Amino acid sequence: MILNPVWLNTFKTLFENRHFTRTAEILHMTQPGVSQHINKLEQACGYQLIKRQKKSFDVTLSGELLYKYILTAQQQESHLLENLGANEKTSGKCALSCSGSLATSLYAGFIELQTQYENLVIHLEAAPNNRILEQISQGQTDLGIVTEKPDPLLFSSEVIGREELVLVFPSSKTVDVDNLASEVMELGLIRHPDIDHYLRLYLAHCDEAVLSNLDVRKIKTKGYVNQIHQILLPISQGLGFTVLPRSTVDNFELAERLKILDIDNVVAETLYLVKKHNRDMPARFDMIKTQIKKSLN
Repeated sequence: MILNPVWLNTFKTLFENRHFTRTAEILHMTQPGVSQHINKLEQACGYQLIKRQKKSFDVTLSGELLYKYILTAQQQESHLLENLGANEKTSGKCALSCSGSLATSLYAGFIELQTQYENLVIHLEAAPNNRILEQISQGQTDLGIVTEKPDPLLFSSEVIGREELVLVFPSSKTVDVDNLASEVMELGLIRHPDIDHYLRLYLAHCDEAVLSNLDVRKIKTKGYVNQIHQILLPISQGLGFTVLPRSTVDNFELAERLKILDIDNVVAETLYLVKKHNRDMPARFDMIKTQIKKSLN
């Protein structure tokens, strides 16, 4: 029996999100529609895939095995399509994962490529470092951009550029460098998924003596946002400060309401372009790599 690929995709999405409502939102379905797909898939398989509880569920062993099968089938299909069109320089699918801030910087350039080459399909996804490496190893994405050099036994990587980090205040606030530490403590922090990494890196390399002894654990939190386009909104309204890539600040629509701390030493982190170890990439990825370098520089 051939399993319905639509049902398989619904199950895969449910497995990865572990939530019926979230799965329905992602797939633009109703929650009963998701349940119907899972029920039909269980009937087609002949095995229970999830154990339903009141408002949650557990995946059965059969469900775990089916998920692994789906990943393997997708990887094999991806490799087949790549091999069929390996010499195509301007057409085919290119899947890339990177941080949300980088995705914002790269997206316009990718759109420009796709307007030139109508058969080129670029799939761009925002994800944290560990998820990006997981996607590459599982064949869910072709290339990734991460900020730490990965295990060379598992991945091939090269330096693709550097990303400057900046400390951002509301433009309405007067920043006194001599009293910067106390002002930071008073303003409070707008947190986001990468803030711990960015803040510690910034403080370690900014060479500002007044910030060198700042205890990040004592900085009060004024808010948390996990959407890259929304992180700077509260700061533009006078609430808190944060650390983000300069490109994110430059692309913010209310950038005139923000103020970047002016320091002599540029704080930046290295960006690595990563693929699966010993994997040969189709010719079209040379064009993708060139566009990434152009956007970053």
